[in-house]
Amino acid sequence: MLEKEKIDFEKTILVGVVTQNQSEEKLLEYLEELAFLTHTAGGEVIKRFWQKTERPNPKTFVGTGKMEEIHQYIQENDIKTVIFDDELSPAQQKNITKILNCKVLDRTNLILDIFAQRAQTSYARTQVELAQCQYLLPRLSGMWTHLERQRGGIGMRGPGETEIETDRRIVRDRIALLKDKLKVIDKQMSVQRSNRGAMVRVALVGYTNVGKSTLMNAISKSEVFVENKLFATLDTTVRKVVVGNLPFLLSDTVGFIRKLPTQLVESFKSTLDEVREADLLLHVVDISHPEFENHIESVHQILKEIKSDDKPTIMVFNKIDAYQNIPYDPSDLTVEKTSKNFTIQEWKQTWMSRLGEENTLFISATEKQNFEEFRKKVYQQVRNIHITRFPYNNFLYPDVAEVDFKEN
Repeated sequence: MLEKEKIDFEKTILVGVVTQNQSEEKLLEYLEELAFLTHTAGGEVIKRFWQKTERPNPKTFVGTGKMEEIHQYIQENDIKTVIFDDELSPAQQKNITKILNCKVLDRTNLILDIFAQRAQTSYARTQVELAQCQYLLPRLSGMWTHLERQRGGIGMRGPGETEIETDRRIVRDRIALLKDKLKVIDKQMSVQRSNRGAMVRVALVGYTNVGKSTLMNAISKSEVFVENKLFATLDTTVRKVVVGNLPFLLSDTVGFIRKLPTQLVESFKSTLDEVREADLLLHVVDISHPEFENHIESVHQILKEIKSDDKPTIMVFNKIDAYQNIPYDPSDLTVEKTSKNFTIQEWKQTWMSRLGEENTLFISATEKQNFEEFRKKVYQQVRNIHITRFPYNNFLYPDVAEVDFKEN
């Protein structure tokens, strides 16, 4: 029997800060997510460091004492990489690298690296490379200080051009080239979208790793890549789906995340056109995640940025099969009941009740729980949009009560 290939994970430590704007509880939650990102990228988190401070140190992000503690730990444990939870300025990255003498990354750099690993199509690779170049440009001086000198030799006398200026020019030229390439692909994709006809468009949106691709596979019987890692899917997949006898287009989009790098939002705006042009959004939420409410807020924020927060939306609370609450004993007066003790039924009676029954669903995409109800609600919403657009052929699609939604 063949031995399984051994994966060498890079030994990594994480660093964050508790500030006036970020509580300890929030930081620990972010570090947990950063650890998942690190694992996705191929790293093994050995230790997490954090410090309480009014604001990050402008020179080294954390204080001198904490930096010395981190440096000593790196030397004693052969750590290869240090990852900071917030985006470092070019000066911070330069100073920290000098002190720690190892690879220094921030959350933005890490996410860009994962995107580079996951990009499959030429379009996605171009978008990721553009984001990487935009991130790299202001940091060139810190990365290539040894090249900041005049070239010598024949033909290089006089004012000349420093190595760093040459590098900057090369990166700027590359950014311009990539933007031009994206414009060409955008036009092609725009034509493709216009050629899809007048069918109603539905887009799956949500935080990364909430089960959008699993749901896409279950609804459309397609084979979209699924993995229990962050950003398993980067490329938008569009499928024609028929529920009852009503056809519509369903697209699976890139997952969102808190502290999403601005470079990525900018370069992936074209991919998000599928969301902008959708008639209906299915906002998928992993209800089994303890921070799902914060995930919802992060998605709303990005939808607002791309001017898509006012679209008709069905909230799809997924992974009900994995939901676990902490049992609450009302006779124990020392313990206060919190949302961690809520059952799904109790959650339904909170702010979720204000969304309206027609706009909320509780399902399991893997176990196909409540899928008949899911099909009914999607059918009803798509039908409403369709008959508003084409009132003359509404007889083709009967009312929801007349349709059998059981899976064949």
